[in-house]
Amino acid sequence: MTVENYLAEHSSELEQQRNDVSLTRYTGRFAPSPTGPLHFGSLITAVASYCDAKAQHGKWLVRIEDTDIPRIYPGSESHILRCIDAFQFKPDAEIIFQKDRLELYEAVLQQLQQQDLVYACQCTRKMLGSDHIYAGTCRNLGLDFAEQAIRVKVSDQDIYFQDRLQGQQCSNLAQDLGDFVLKRRDGIINYQLAVVVDDYLQGITHVVRGADLLDNTARQIYLGQLLGYPRLNYMHLPLAMNAQGQKLSKQNLAQALDLTQASQLLQAAFTALNQPPITLDTPARMLLQGIQQWDASRIPVGTTLHGCYL
Repeated sequence: MTVENYLAEHSSELEQQRNDVSLTRYTGRFAPSPTGPLHFGSLITAVASYCDAKAQHGKWLVRIEDTDIPRIYPGSESHILRCIDAFQFKPDAEIIFQKDRLELYEAVLQQLQQQDLVYACQCTRKMLGSDHIYAGTCRNLGLDFAEQAIRVKVSDQDIYFQDRLQGQQCSNLAQDLGDFVLKRRDGIINYQLAVVVDDYLQGITHVVRGADLLDNTARQIYLGQLLGYPRLNYMHLPLAMNAQGQKLSKQNLAQALDLTQASQLLQAAFTALNQPPITLDTPARMLLQGIQQWDASRIPVGTTLHGCYL
């Protein structure tokens, strides 16, 4: 199937996805990557995104962001699904997996190529060295797209957005980053492209996620502008830390969520988010209580949760 045929064949299905959520003014999502088991920091994000959506009578979706197939940790996708069940979250649509949508991302890449907004790049990490700002070395070389990385052309403009928790943010991609990769030389679709396309197709209006993704936002806003997508509302949460002062992450071997302690962990997540006390009960009842008394203004301001060491 060609990428052109993919969009034509699936156009009604993709439009239905947007229609399914278009009747609500708030559609949020929880979008973990299966590069390891979910940890307490993941739970904080899930709780905040869920309660923020439900408190505003919105919808909450789950998406597994697994385009980087070589980095998928064995068993982590099934662990994510078990966590959703154990903590009794109720997604408002079928859970989608990005690895099942690769043809769609390729179609969007071709759209950008036809508009001369992307180009092929032969630069390797060794060639680039330690410089984190890409100098546009391959921008005007007209290289064939086959078996090359694909970069998007960025413009010299300031991108502002108001984060609900972190305040006003500003970035100039040309000065801070340079043209960035949308598809790697090994064929892996970059996170930036996949998340923008799926947020649009799923009708996402609000993104609640960790502050470690704050610097991705300007890239995603820029890509959305190129594709004619509406701008989203963002709230980046402070990060839970370990005893060494590092953010809880799979790379730092953060402890997997103990599903036998779901209620206790939920209570701890609400406490970390500085919400009113939650009575220990079944996860479903605790989430309902959390929704009823949700107050995003109480979430600690900053990028780390001080005193939250797990």
